[in-house]
Amino acid sequence: MNRLSLGAAMLAALALSVPAQADRGPTRSEAARIAETLTAAGFKSWNRVEFDPDGPKWKVDDARKLNGKTYDVQIAAGSYEILKVDGD
Repeated sequence: MNRLSLGAAMLAALALSVPAQADRGPTRSEAARIAETLTAAGFKSWNRVEFDPDGPKWKVDDARKLNGKTYDVQIAAGSYEILKVDGD
């Protein structure tokens, strides 16, 4: 095997051995849209926000309403509509 094909084979093996990063945080503009959606729904704070490509949707952990109760919220990726609210 020549050096070029050996390097390509090693690179391919490395790519297959590293798990794909399914979840990611929002960009600045995505975070602004998510914050707008949550605030309009009566949430005052939240913790981690991750993108779930299987939805595709945004998963928001521990979103806190004005009354102090916390929820996990799912938001549609394209429309930024709330899909689901689960009480903690």
